[in-house]
Amino acid sequence: MDSEDEQLLRGRVYGRDHDDPGPRPGRRYVELVGGPLDGLLLDITGRTPDDPGASVALATELGRFGAGGRAVYAPRPGDRRRFDWVGDAP
Repeated sequence: MDSEDEQLLRGRVYGRDHDDPGPRPGRRYVELVGGPLDGLLLDITGRTPDDPGASVALATELGRFGAGGRAVYAPRPGDRRRFDWVGDAP
């Protein structure tokens, strides 16, 4: 594990309980960059390492649409460790 991996493991994971927000050993995570969920980690354990998959729409009250809205993130080309914010959706 390199220093960048260690820094990611210090973060909070999207969707995890506030009492236990950290990442779990043996799981794969990407960092969410920009938008309302900036800095959170997203568990992508079920995706293959060479293909991080398609965009994700994550429920959040913090975006443009408030309660019931979603923040959309897409894999960053050339960087398997980050998903960039694309925008908000109702």
